[in-house]
Amino acid sequence: EGKNIKWKVEIPGRGSSSPVIWNDRVYLLTAIPLGVAGAAQHEPRGALPQRGVHQYKVMALDRKTGKTVWEHVAREEEPHEPAHGDNGTWASGSAVTDGTHLFAYFESRGLYAYDLNGKQIWNVDFGDKKMRNQFGEGSTPALHGNYLVVVWDHIAGPSFVVTLDKRTGKEVWRASREEIDTWATPLIVEHDGRAQVIVNAMNRVRSYDLETGRIVWEGPGTTMNVIPSPVSGHGMVFIMSGFRGNNLKAIRLADAKGDIATTGAIAWQLDRDTPYVPSPLLYDNILYFLKTNNGLLSAFDAVSGKPHYQALRMAKAPEVFASPVGADGRVYIVSRDGVTTVIRHGTAYEVLAENTLDDGFDASPALVDGEIFMRGFRYLYAIAQ
Repeated sequence: EGKNIKWKVEIPGRGSSSPVIWNDRVYLLTAIPLGVAGAAQHEPRGALPQRGVHQYKVMALDRKTGKTVWEHVAREEEPHEPAHGDNGTWASGSAVTDGTHLFAYFESRGLYAYDLNGKQIWNVDFGDKKMRNQFGEGSTPALHGNYLVVVWDHIAGPSFVVTLDKRTGKEVWRASREEIDTWATPLIVEHDGRAQVIVNAMNRVRSYDLETGRIVWEGPGTTMNVIPSPVSGHGMVFIMSGFRGNNLKAIRLADAKGDIATTGAIAWQLDRDTPYVPSPLLYDNILYFLKTNNGLLSAFDAVSGKPHYQALRMAKAPEVFASPVGADGRVYIVSRDGVTTVIRHGTAYEVLAENTLDDGFDASPALVDGEIFMRGFRYLYAIAQ
């Protein structure tokens, strides 16, 4: 708390959305419970989420000072379902920007497009999601070119993937799915001159052609309650999940056509130690991932699937929801207790630092130009030399 903190500002409400940076702005989403008199209240750390009326707010902050440049309430109403007790928010998805548009997705409370001065351009409402055990919502759209992709999987159906024209909000294509709850953000990759949308899910892992929505390839799903988002590199995509089971698939895109269970496209698999909430990190040729939500870290050679180390316990990270991030030869893993474990990027496990802040963290950090932006339960930090 006393070293290299460039600025620290309190953010009203609660959110798990990661800070998103473009040029001199930091963009953030939050859901603010309103008090009896309509004043914004802050839910204390560890408090069970109270439904009531919330403001679903989009914020733009100055990157140098942390001061609010503009903020807009996208919607003000009571959520139709509770949030998960561990999450405590109805603003779990992250903002998305291409430097011209800013997209704010509050799922059942709507998808909103703004220009970077805060003027709303369009909005779309897909209805209300019905999540198993009322576990809450938390996916983020994926943006590629003029396409914005949303995954809408829930128990009450219909479930679907929908692609919108980012400029107008008009629907381009929609693909129906036989899936229940999915929280994972889709991954868009280019292969053989075509972009494809890769969606992690319980029943079937699928890749859709970005322009047409047709299925490029599909294969067996991972586990129930799919949360980790896929990552890609080396001509491969890595898909995993870890609730009531463990599953990791490393898929070679060059061989992925039709049903990948019969094509040999799955280069290697793993049935243990995979994450429940955090997404994996692919850094150079090393794939890092945590076990369930625990501070048990594995590092694998991404291409061969050989482990460098497996399920090593990080001493000061008992519970981790944020995804690992990496830069400048280091990997940063932020715990819910406010400790960031910094390890050396490489084949051997080596802790370089354990840094404690006076907040807890579910959102993944953003690393930009030598600066670290961290959204806590209460504060947004900018950390720099």
